[in-house]
Amino acid sequence: MNNKMYTASFLLLAVLTACHSAKHSQGITATVQHTGTYNDSIVLPAPYATPDVRNVSKVTGWPEGKTPVAPDGFTVTKLIDGLDNPRWIYVAPNGDIFIAMANTISDGFTKTASDYVPRKSSNTILLLRDTDGDGVPELKTVFLKGLNRPFGMLILNNAFYVGNTDGLWMYPYTEGQTVMTAPGKKILDLPAGGYNNHWTRNVIASRDGKKLYVSVGSGSNVAEHGIDNEKRRANILEINPDGTGERIFASGLRNPVGMDWAPGTNTLWTAVNERDNLGDDLVPDYATSVQENGFYGWPYAYYGKNPDPRRNGERMDLVNSTITPDISMGPHTASLGLVFNEKNYLTPAYYGGMFVGQHGSWNRSELSGYKVVFVPFANGKPSGPVQDFLTGFIVSKGSNNVYGRPVGVAFTHDGAMLVSDDAGKTIWRVKAK
Repeated sequence: MNNKMYTASFLLLAVLTACHSAKHSQGITATVQHTGTYNDSIVLPAPYATPDVRNVSKVTGWPEGKTPVAPDGFTVTKLIDGLDNPRWIYVAPNGDIFIAMANTISDGFTKTASDYVPRKSSNTILLLRDTDGDGVPELKTVFLKGLNRPFGMLILNNAFYVGNTDGLWMYPYTEGQTVMTAPGKKILDLPAGGYNNHWTRNVIASRDGKKLYVSVGSGSNVAEHGIDNEKRRANILEINPDGTGERIFASGLRNPVGMDWAPGTNTLWTAVNERDNLGDDLVPDYATSVQENGFYGWPYAYYGKNPDPRRNGERMDLVNSTITPDISMGPHTASLGLVFNEKNYLTPAYYGGMFVGQHGSWNRSELSGYKVVFVPFANGKPSGPVQDFLTGFIVSKGSNNVYGRPVGVAFTHDGAMLVSDDAGKTIWRVKAK
Protein backbone atom coordinates (compact mmCIF):
# COMPACT_ATOMS: atom_id res chain seq x y z
CA MET A 1 0.00 0.00 0.00
CA ASN A 2 3.00 2.33 -0.47
CA ASN A 3 2.36 5.59 -2.34
CA LYS A 4 -1.36 5.43 -1.66
CA MET A 5 -3.10 8.70 -0.89
CA TYR A 6 -5.91 8.65 1.60
CA THR A 7 -8.45 11.37 1.98
CA ALA A 8 -11.36 11.11 4.33
CA SER A 9 -13.70 13.45 6.13
CA PHE A 10 -14.34 11.67 9.40
CA LEU A 11 -17.52 11.29 11.34
CA LEU A 12 -18.10 13.25 14.57
CA LEU A 13 -19.94 10.65 16.59
CA ALA A 14 -23.24 11.78 18.11
CA VAL A 15 -24.29 10.59 21.52
CA LEU A 16 -26.36 7.48 20.91
CA THR A 17 -29.61 6.88 22.75
CA ALA A 18 -30.48 3.39 23.97
CA CYS A 19 -32.68 2.82 20.95
CA HIS A 20 -30.20 4.49 18.58
CA SER A 21 -32.93 6.84 17.31
CA ALA A 22 -31.03 10.09 17.84
CA LYS A 23 -30.12 12.32 14.91
CA HIS A 24 -27.14 10.98 13.00
CA SER A 25 -24.02 12.68 11.77
CA GLN A 26 -23.34 13.02 8.06
CA GLY A 27 -21.76 10.13 6.20
CA ILE A 28 -18.06 9.65 5.58
CA THR A 29 -16.31 9.73 2.22
CA ALA A 30 -13.31 7.40 2.01
CA THR A 31 -11.06 7.46 -1.05
CA VAL A 32 -8.06 5.31 -1.94
CA GLN A 33 -5.90 6.17 -4.97
CA HIS A 34 -4.68 2.99 -6.69
CA THR A 35 -3.28 4.11 -10.03
CA GLY A 36 -3.07 7.28 -12.07
CA THR A 37 -6.47 6.57 -13.58
CA TYR A 38 -8.55 4.91 -10.90
CA ASN A 39 -9.65 5.86 -7.39
CA ASP A 40 -11.88 3.72 -5.18
CA SER A 41 -14.27 6.04 -3.35
CA ILE A 42 -17.20 5.09 -1.13
CA VAL A 43 -19.55 7.03 1.12
CA LEU A 44 -20.23 5.41 4.48
CA PRO A 45 -23.44 6.26 6.32
CA ALA A 46 -23.48 7.11 9.99
CA PRO A 47 -23.85 4.18 12.40
CA TYR A 48 -27.48 3.12 12.90
CA ALA A 49 -28.66 5.18 9.90
CA THR A 50 -30.90 2.17 9.23
CA PRO A 51 -32.21 -0.40 11.71
CA ASP A 52 -30.19 -3.45 12.60
CA VAL A 53 -31.96 -6.41 11.00
CA ARG A 54 -31.63 -10.17 10.86
CA ASN A 55 -32.57 -11.24 7.36
CA VAL A 56 -31.48 -14.83 6.82
CA SER A 57 -31.60 -16.37 3.36
CA LYS A 58 -33.42 -19.64 2.73
CA VAL A 59 -31.46 -22.16 0.68
CA THR A 60 -33.70 -24.00 -1.77
CA GLY A 61 -31.05 -25.99 -3.62
CA TRP A 62 -30.47 -25.98 -7.38
CA PRO A 63 -33.32 -27.17 -9.63
CA GLU A 64 -32.42 -29.70 -12.30
CA GLY A 65 -30.64 -27.96 -15.18
CA LYS A 66 -30.20 -24.67 -13.30
CA THR A 67 -26.71 -23.19 -12.88
CA PRO A 68 -25.13 -19.91 -11.84
CA VAL A 69 -24.77 -17.32 -14.59
CA ALA A 70 -21.42 -16.25 -16.05
CA PRO A 71 -20.76 -13.54 -18.67
CA ASP A 72 -21.22 -14.29 -22.35
CA GLY A 73 -18.46 -16.50 -23.68
CA PHE A 74 -18.34 -18.84 -20.69
CA THR A 75 -19.98 -22.13 -19.79
CA VAL A 76 -20.94 -23.15 -16.25
CA THR A 77 -21.15 -26.84 -15.36
CA LYS A 78 -21.03 -29.02 -12.26
CA LEU A 79 -17.65 -30.54 -11.55
CA ILE A 80 -19.26 -32.55 -8.74
CA ASP A 81 -22.38 -32.27 -6.59
CA GLY A 82 -23.98 -33.99 -3.61
CA LEU A 83 -21.11 -32.98 -1.32
CA ASP A 84 -21.32 -32.33 2.43
CA ASN A 85 -20.70 -28.59 2.84
CA PRO A 86 -17.74 -28.10 0.49
CA ARG A 87 -16.13 -24.85 1.64
CA TRP A 88 -12.60 -24.55 0.27
CA ILE A 89 -10.68 -25.63 -2.83
CA TYR A 90 -6.95 -26.17 -3.25
CA VAL A 91 -5.38 -27.11 -6.58
CA ALA A 92 -2.09 -28.96 -6.09
CA PRO A 93 1.04 -28.35 -8.18
CA ASN A 94 0.30 -31.60 -10.11
CA GLY A 95 -3.30 -30.50 -10.81
CA ASP A 96 -5.08 -32.61 -8.21
CA ILE A 97 -8.09 -30.85 -6.71
CA PHE A 98 -8.62 -31.00 -2.93
CA ILE A 99 -11.98 -30.03 -1.37
CA ALA A 100 -12.26 -29.29 2.36
CA MET A 101 -15.71 -30.19 3.68
CA ALA A 102 -16.69 -28.80 7.08
CA ASN A 103 -19.37 -26.66 8.71
CA THR A 104 -20.21 -24.62 11.77
CA ILE A 105 -21.21 -26.73 14.76
CA SER A 106 -22.83 -25.92 18.08
CA ASP A 107 -19.73 -25.31 20.19
CA GLY A 108 -20.69 -22.34 22.31
CA PHE A 109 -19.90 -19.65 19.75
CA THR A 110 -22.51 -17.33 18.29
CA LYS A 111 -24.18 -18.58 15.10
CA THR A 112 -26.19 -15.92 13.32
CA ALA A 113 -26.17 -16.35 9.56
CA SER A 114 -28.46 -19.36 9.16
CA ASP A 115 -31.53 -20.92 10.72
CA TYR A 116 -30.36 -24.47 10.16
CA VAL A 117 -29.72 -26.70 13.17
CA PRO A 118 -25.95 -27.22 13.53
CA ARG A 119 -25.00 -30.79 12.77
CA LYS A 120 -21.90 -32.90 12.89
CA SER A 121 -19.17 -31.55 10.62
CA SER A 122 -17.93 -33.75 7.77
CA ASN A 123 -14.30 -32.98 8.66
CA THR A 124 -13.14 -34.54 5.41
CA ILE A 125 -10.86 -33.62 2.52
CA LEU A 126 -11.90 -35.01 -0.85
CA LEU A 127 -9.50 -35.57 -3.76
CA LEU A 128 -10.63 -35.12 -7.38
CA ARG A 129 -8.48 -35.82 -10.43
CA ASP A 130 -9.52 -34.62 -13.90
CA THR A 131 -6.59 -35.78 -15.99
CA ASP A 132 -7.97 -34.85 -19.42
CA GLY A 133 -9.49 -31.52 -18.36
CA ASP A 134 -12.98 -32.31 -19.64
CA GLY A 135 -14.67 -31.28 -16.41
CA VAL A 136 -15.47 -34.88 -15.39
CA PRO A 137 -13.13 -36.17 -12.66
CA GLU A 138 -11.86 -39.68 -13.34
CA LEU A 139 -10.97 -40.07 -9.66
CA LYS A 140 -13.09 -39.12 -6.64
CA THR A 141 -11.80 -40.32 -3.31
CA VAL A 142 -11.54 -39.38 0.36
CA PHE A 143 -7.98 -38.17 0.89
CA LEU A 144 -8.08 -37.37 4.61
CA LYS A 145 -10.75 -37.61 7.31
CA GLY A 146 -11.20 -37.30 11.07
CA LEU A 147 -10.16 -33.63 11.07
CA ASN A 148 -11.45 -30.72 13.14
CA ARG A 149 -13.24 -28.36 10.75
CA PRO A 150 -10.55 -28.26 8.05
CA PHE A 151 -10.33 -25.30 5.72
CA GLY A 152 -7.04 -24.09 4.21
CA MET A 153 -4.73 -26.59 2.48
CA LEU A 154 -1.21 -26.33 1.12
CA ILE A 155 1.47 -28.58 -0.40
CA LEU A 156 5.04 -27.45 0.23
CA ASN A 157 8.36 -29.30 0.51
CA ASN A 158 6.82 -32.80 0.45
CA ALA A 159 4.35 -31.86 3.17
CA PHE A 160 0.56 -31.50 3.10
CA TYR A 161 -0.72 -28.78 5.45
CA VAL A 162 -4.28 -28.53 6.79
CA GLY A 163 -5.71 -25.55 8.66
CA ASN A 164 -7.99 -27.09 11.27
CA THR A 165 -9.96 -24.70 13.46
CA ASP A 166 -7.72 -25.45 16.45
CA GLY A 167 -4.35 -25.69 14.73
CA LEU A 168 -2.21 -26.13 11.66
CA TRP A 169 -1.33 -29.75 10.88
CA MET A 170 1.43 -31.12 8.66
CA TYR A 171 1.50 -34.56 7.00
CA PRO A 172 4.24 -36.23 4.93
CA TYR A 173 3.18 -36.13 1.29
CA THR A 174 4.26 -37.73 -1.98
CA GLU A 175 3.10 -36.13 -5.20
CA GLY A 176 0.17 -37.99 -6.71
CA GLN A 177 -0.79 -40.03 -3.66
CA THR A 178 -4.54 -40.55 -3.41
CA VAL A 179 -5.00 -41.19 0.30
CA MET A 180 -3.20 -39.96 3.39
CA THR A 181 -2.11 -42.92 5.47
CA ALA A 182 0.73 -41.41 7.50
CA PRO A 183 -0.07 -39.71 10.81
CA GLY A 184 0.23 -35.95 10.91
CA LYS A 185 1.39 -33.62 13.63
CA LYS A 186 0.04 -30.32 14.88
CA ILE A 187 2.78 -27.75 14.32
CA LEU A 188 0.83 -24.70 15.51
CA ASP A 189 -1.91 -24.39 18.12
CA LEU A 190 -4.64 -21.90 17.20
CA PRO A 191 -7.60 -20.49 19.16
CA ALA A 192 -10.53 -22.70 18.21
CA GLY A 193 -13.96 -21.86 16.86
CA GLY A 194 -15.30 -18.37 16.49
CA TYR A 195 -18.25 -16.02 16.09
CA ASN A 196 -20.56 -17.10 13.26
CA ASN A 197 -18.24 -18.70 10.68
CA HIS A 198 -14.94 -17.44 12.08
CA TRP A 199 -13.67 -20.98 12.68
CA THR A 200 -11.97 -21.01 9.27
CA ARG A 201 -8.14 -21.16 9.25
CA ASN A 202 -6.51 -20.55 5.89
CA VAL A 203 -2.84 -21.04 5.01
CA ILE A 204 -0.65 -19.81 2.17
CA ALA A 205 3.10 -19.94 1.53
CA SER A 206 5.31 -17.01 0.59
CA ARG A 207 6.48 -17.02 -2.99
CA ASP A 208 9.89 -18.38 -1.98
CA GLY A 209 8.35 -20.99 0.34
CA LYS A 210 10.29 -19.75 3.37
CA LYS A 211 7.26 -18.52 5.35
CA LEU A 212 3.64 -19.55 5.90
CA TYR A 213 0.77 -17.15 6.56
CA VAL A 214 -2.20 -18.32 8.63
CA SER A 215 -5.47 -16.39 8.94
CA VAL A 216 -7.37 -16.41 12.25
CA GLY A 217 -10.73 -14.62 12.56
CA SER A 218 -12.08 -12.93 15.66
CA GLY A 219 -14.00 -14.75 18.38
CA SER A 220 -16.76 -12.14 18.49
CA ASN A 221 -18.49 -9.37 16.56
CA VAL A 222 -16.78 -6.38 18.16
CA ALA A 223 -14.89 -7.81 21.17
CA GLU A 224 -18.07 -7.86 23.24
CA HIS A 225 -16.66 -10.73 25.33
CA GLY A 226 -13.57 -8.75 26.26
CA ILE A 227 -10.29 -8.21 24.47
CA ASP A 228 -8.63 -11.08 26.35
CA ASN A 229 -10.89 -13.42 24.40
CA GLU A 230 -9.24 -12.17 21.20
CA LYS A 231 -5.62 -13.12 21.86
CA ARG A 232 -3.92 -14.19 18.59
CA ARG A 233 -7.20 -13.54 16.77
CA ALA A 234 -8.29 -11.12 14.04
CA ASN A 235 -4.78 -11.53 12.70
CA ILE A 236 -2.68 -12.98 9.93
CA LEU A 237 0.13 -14.93 11.57
CA GLU A 238 3.52 -15.61 10.01
CA ILE A 239 5.44 -18.80 10.83
CA ASN A 240 8.23 -20.95 9.47
CA PRO A 241 7.19 -24.08 7.52
CA ASP A 242 7.88 -26.22 10.61
CA GLY A 243 5.55 -24.09 12.77
CA THR A 244 8.23 -22.16 14.64
CA GLY A 245 8.91 -18.44 14.67
CA GLU A 246 5.32 -17.25 15.08
CA ARG A 247 4.70 -13.54 14.87
CA ILE A 248 1.73 -11.34 14.04
CA PHE A 249 2.17 -10.19 10.43
CA ALA A 250 -0.91 -7.92 10.43
CA SER A 251 -3.70 -7.28 12.93
CA GLY A 252 -7.12 -5.67 13.31
CA LEU A 253 -8.49 -7.86 10.50
CA ARG A 254 -11.84 -9.00 11.86
CA ASN A 255 -12.11 -12.17 9.79
CA PRO A 256 -9.48 -12.55 7.06
CA VAL A 257 -10.14 -15.63 4.93
CA GLY A 258 -8.98 -15.77 1.30
CA MET A 259 -5.31 -14.87 0.72
CA ASP A 260 -3.21 -14.61 -2.44
CA TRP A 261 -0.25 -12.73 -3.92
CA ALA A 262 -0.85 -9.89 -6.37
CA PRO A 263 0.64 -10.78 -9.77
CA GLY A 264 4.19 -9.60 -10.29
CA THR A 265 4.60 -8.61 -6.64
CA ASN A 266 5.36 -9.96 -3.18
CA THR A 267 2.28 -8.18 -1.81
CA LEU A 268 -0.17 -10.33 0.11
CA TRP A 269 -3.90 -9.61 -0.32
CA THR A 270 -6.79 -10.85 1.79
CA ALA A 271 -10.60 -10.74 1.84
CA VAL A 272 -12.03 -9.62 5.19
CA ASN A 273 -15.50 -9.95 6.73
CA GLU A 274 -16.32 -6.81 8.67
CA ARG A 275 -18.58 -6.30 11.70
CA ASP A 276 -22.36 -6.53 12.10
CA ASN A 277 -25.25 -4.65 13.71
CA LEU A 278 -24.48 -1.06 12.64
CA GLY A 279 -27.10 -0.90 9.88
CA ASP A 280 -27.67 -2.03 6.31
CA ASP A 281 -24.58 -0.40 4.83
CA LEU A 282 -22.07 -0.64 7.67
CA VAL A 283 -19.50 -1.97 7.65
CA PRO A 284 -18.39 -2.88 4.11
CA ASP A 285 -16.44 -6.08 3.77
CA TYR A 286 -13.22 -5.43 1.92
CA ALA A 287 -10.23 -6.78 0.05
CA THR A 288 -6.91 -5.21 0.88
CA SER A 289 -3.21 -5.47 0.41
CA VAL A 290 -1.64 -6.43 3.71
CA GLN A 291 1.11 -4.26 5.15
CA GLU A 292 3.64 -5.94 7.39
CA ASN A 293 2.86 -4.88 11.00
CA GLY A 294 -0.20 -3.03 9.71
CA PHE A 295 -3.32 -2.49 11.85
CA TYR A 296 -6.72 -2.49 10.10
CA GLY A 297 -9.02 -1.26 12.85
CA TRP A 298 -10.89 -4.12 14.48
CA PRO A 299 -12.49 -3.78 16.99
CA TYR A 300 -11.86 -0.09 17.68
CA ALA A 301 -12.26 1.43 14.21
CA TYR A 302 -13.80 0.53 10.88
CA TYR A 303 -12.90 1.27 7.25
CA GLY A 304 -10.11 3.62 8.22
CA LYS A 305 -9.97 5.86 11.24
CA ASN A 306 -13.70 5.72 12.04
CA PRO A 307 -14.30 4.85 15.71
CA ASP A 308 -16.82 2.11 16.41
CA PRO A 309 -19.44 3.68 18.72
CA ARG A 310 -19.68 0.46 20.74
CA ARG A 311 -16.03 0.77 21.86
CA ASN A 312 -16.67 4.13 23.54
CA GLY A 313 -13.53 5.89 22.36
CA GLU A 314 -11.15 3.14 23.47
CA ARG A 315 -7.61 2.88 22.10
CA MET A 316 -7.61 6.05 20.05
CA ASP A 317 -3.92 5.39 19.45
CA LEU A 318 -4.93 2.35 17.43
CA VAL A 319 -7.85 4.16 15.82
CA ASN A 320 -5.46 6.82 14.58
CA SER A 321 -3.05 4.23 13.18
CA THR A 322 -5.73 2.28 11.30
CA ILE A 323 -5.02 1.59 7.63
CA THR A 324 -7.85 2.23 5.18
CA PRO A 325 -8.50 -0.93 3.13
CA ASP A 326 -8.06 -0.90 -0.64
CA ILE A 327 -11.39 -2.07 -2.05
CA SER A 328 -14.93 -2.15 -0.68
CA MET A 329 -16.61 -5.50 -1.34
CA GLY A 330 -20.01 -4.19 -0.22
CA PRO A 331 -21.68 -4.32 3.21
CA HIS A 332 -22.38 -7.73 4.75
CA THR A 333 -21.45 -9.62 1.56
CA ALA A 334 -19.39 -12.20 3.53
CA SER A 335 -16.52 -11.99 1.05
CA LEU A 336 -14.46 -15.15 1.62
CA GLY A 337 -12.68 -16.60 -1.38
CA LEU A 338 -9.89 -14.59 -3.03
CA VAL A 339 -7.66 -15.60 -5.93
CA PHE A 340 -5.69 -13.77 -8.61
CA ASN A 341 -5.78 -14.81 -12.24
CA GLU A 342 -1.99 -14.68 -12.49
CA LYS A 343 -1.57 -17.20 -15.33
CA ASN A 344 -4.00 -15.70 -17.86
CA TYR A 345 -6.77 -18.23 -17.35
CA LEU A 346 -10.31 -17.63 -18.67
CA THR A 347 -9.91 -14.86 -21.30
CA PRO A 348 -7.44 -11.96 -21.67
CA ALA A 349 -10.00 -9.49 -20.28
CA TYR A 350 -9.56 -11.12 -16.86
CA TYR A 351 -5.78 -11.51 -16.91
CA GLY A 352 -4.09 -10.39 -13.69
CA GLY A 353 -7.32 -9.52 -11.91
CA MET A 354 -8.75 -10.64 -8.58
CA PHE A 355 -11.82 -12.82 -8.04
CA VAL A 356 -13.70 -12.88 -4.73
CA GLY A 357 -16.39 -15.34 -3.63
CA GLN A 358 -19.18 -13.72 -1.61
CA HIS A 359 -21.06 -16.09 0.69
CA GLY A 360 -23.87 -13.58 1.22
CA SER A 361 -25.51 -11.43 3.88
CA TRP A 362 -27.74 -12.10 6.88
CA ASN A 363 -27.56 -8.63 8.53
CA ARG A 364 -29.11 -6.54 5.74
CA SER A 365 -32.73 -5.81 4.82
CA GLU A 366 -32.03 -6.70 1.17
CA LEU A 367 -29.64 -9.57 0.48
CA SER A 368 -26.14 -8.63 -0.67
CA GLY A 369 -23.34 -10.83 -1.96
CA TYR A 370 -24.26 -14.34 -3.13
CA LYS A 371 -21.97 -14.09 -6.17
CA VAL A 372 -18.39 -14.10 -7.39
CA VAL A 373 -17.02 -10.67 -8.31
CA PHE A 374 -13.99 -9.51 -10.29
CA VAL A 375 -11.61 -6.58 -9.78
CA PRO A 376 -9.27 -5.65 -12.66
CA PHE A 377 -5.61 -5.07 -11.76
CA ALA A 378 -2.68 -3.40 -13.51
CA ASN A 379 0.89 -3.33 -12.23
CA GLY A 380 -0.17 -5.10 -9.05
CA LYS A 381 -2.86 -2.56 -8.12
CA PRO A 382 -6.62 -2.27 -8.72
CA SER A 383 -7.33 -0.51 -12.01
CA GLY A 384 -11.13 -0.47 -12.11
CA PRO A 385 -14.31 -1.01 -10.10
CA VAL A 386 -15.72 -4.26 -8.78
CA GLN A 387 -17.66 -6.19 -11.45
CA ASP A 388 -20.11 -9.09 -11.20
CA PHE A 389 -18.75 -12.32 -12.67
CA LEU A 390 -20.76 -15.32 -11.45
CA THR A 391 -24.32 -14.50 -10.39
CA GLY A 392 -27.73 -16.20 -10.27
CA PHE A 393 -27.46 -17.59 -6.74
CA ILE A 394 -30.43 -15.48 -5.54
CA VAL A 395 -33.72 -16.88 -6.86
CA SER A 396 -35.18 -13.46 -7.74
CA LYS A 397 -34.58 -9.80 -6.89
CA GLY A 398 -36.02 -8.97 -3.50
CA SER A 399 -36.37 -12.64 -2.62
CA ASN A 400 -34.82 -14.29 0.42
CA ASN A 401 -34.59 -17.61 -1.40
CA VAL A 402 -31.18 -18.60 -2.72
CA TYR A 403 -30.08 -21.67 -4.67
CA GLY A 404 -26.69 -21.82 -2.99
CA ARG A 405 -23.86 -19.79 -1.45
CA PRO A 406 -20.40 -19.43 -3.08
CA VAL A 407 -17.28 -19.59 -0.93
CA GLY A 408 -13.87 -20.57 -2.32
CA VAL A 409 -12.51 -19.78 -5.78
CA ALA A 410 -9.58 -21.52 -7.50
CA PHE A 411 -8.13 -22.15 -10.96
CA THR A 412 -7.35 -25.55 -12.46
CA HIS A 413 -4.29 -26.10 -14.64
CA ASP A 414 -6.45 -26.28 -17.77
CA GLY A 415 -7.72 -22.74 -17.18
CA ALA A 416 -11.12 -23.38 -15.61
CA MET A 417 -12.41 -21.55 -12.54
CA LEU A 418 -13.78 -23.66 -9.71
CA VAL A 419 -16.24 -22.23 -7.17
CA SER A 420 -17.28 -24.08 -4.02
CA ASP A 421 -20.97 -23.72 -3.19
CA ASP A 422 -21.28 -25.08 0.33
CA ALA A 423 -25.04 -24.65 0.76
CA GLY A 424 -25.65 -25.92 -2.79
CA LYS A 425 -23.39 -28.94 -2.14
CA THR A 426 -21.66 -28.35 -5.46
CA ILE A 427 -18.34 -27.41 -7.04
CA TRP A 428 -19.06 -25.26 -10.09
CA ARG A 429 -16.72 -25.15 -13.09
CA VAL A 430 -16.54 -22.02 -15.26
CA LYS A 431 -14.67 -22.28 -18.57
CA ALA A 432 -14.26 -20.03 -21.59
CA LYS A 433 -16.04 -21.43 -24.66
